[in-house]
Amino acid sequence: MKAPLLVKYLAVAAIATAVSIGCSCKQTHSKTIETPQQQAADSATEISLLFMGDVMQHGPQIRAAYNDSTKEYDYSSCFAPIAPIASSVDFSIANLELTLAGEPYSGYPQFSAPDALATAMKNAGIRYLVTANNHSCDRGKNGIIRTVQVLDSLGIPRTGTFKDEADRKKHNILWLEKNGIKVAVLNYTYGTNGIPVPEPTIVNLLDSLVIKEDLKAVKKLNPDKIIIVTHWGDEYQPLPNAYQKNYADICLRYGADYVIGSHPHVLQPMHRKYDSTLKRESIVVYSLGNFVSNQRERYKDGGAMFKLVLQKKEKATTLKECGYFLTWVDKKEVNGKNSYAIYPVSQYENDSITLDKQALKQLQLFRDDSHELFEKHSTNVGEYVFDGEKKQWHLK
Repeated sequence: MKAPLLVKYLAVAAIATAVSIGCSCKQTHSKTIETPQQQAADSATEISLLFMGDVMQHGPQIRAAYNDSTKEYDYSSCFAPIAPIASSVDFSIANLELTLAGEPYSGYPQFSAPDALATAMKNAGIRYLVTANNHSCDRGKNGIIRTVQVLDSLGIPRTGTFKDEADRKKHNILWLEKNGIKVAVLNYTYGTNGIPVPEPTIVNLLDSLVIKEDLKAVKKLNPDKIIIVTHWGDEYQPLPNAYQKNYADICLRYGADYVIGSHPHVLQPMHRKYDSTLKRESIVVYSLGNFVSNQRERYKDGGAMFKLVLQKKEKATTLKECGYFLTWVDKKEVNGKNSYAIYPVSQYENDSITLDKQALKQLQLFRDDSHELFEKHSTNVGEYVFDGEKKQWHLK
């Protein structure tokens, strides 16, 4: 982030002394050395969350996952490179932009992916899913019902689409709770590609009255933070439209702390600010782009994972740090068959052994495009980068 923006941000936050926001980036400030006991006490009051963008399964991906020998689908290699990051946080949440409607499996325009996809995601550390998006109704009522049934059978907590009203009452609030910190997650989509939502199933739609009532109900349960995951925006556009900005304001005004979006299939800006009107800090991530897909065009072949670290001290829960990991999808042919893998950009940006020359060039182009976008349009959000010597990530 640019120094003038950070100075302005910290100055505004300092004026609001009545509100503890705990949001300075550690690497830019000196820190008192703590004893092991103090460090343990601090860590016991923290939780970390990681959000991913669109998980898609186009036809070539489905065919690539099929093992001709075992006659089964296997996605483990796709998620293996990002599994260490996904497993390092307390809660990893992705947007499942498809149905698990069973056979026949298909990609665009009406998605139905093998159940093995969800199993592989869970095994890689992605253990929470949101399901409200424009493809929720691709396979009708049975597709909605089977998708949530499969996730339930795998023990993957979810929100966004529901079998009926009773199911919505049970699952509409996705609770993430650890170390005395309780976070509520809600999920909404702008629409379902013009396909009516079949009764009695429910797909959460972006509606100001629904959002207001949901947030009112959530706040009665005293969460420490509220996060709304949205599916919205114009596809392939790098900047948010008026609709996104309007609903971001609605979500924050009615009580959400953070809003994290997907759907455009490209990255869009991220903003972290202290709102003097609301008298609290907020974050809006307009689009995390594609987490995994078969889209290979420039800007569409990657995305970002967004990390939040929350800390509770003296009953006040604040944002300790936040930032993004850039990710890029490699598609290559192995023994006459396609193979897909999601790579953390910073860790592999100079890895000419894992990636061939052309793939490395595409990854670096995605990195440069993403940095240019964020430098021009994002505010007060850093990047997690990989230290090759220490083999660890740090916030830059």
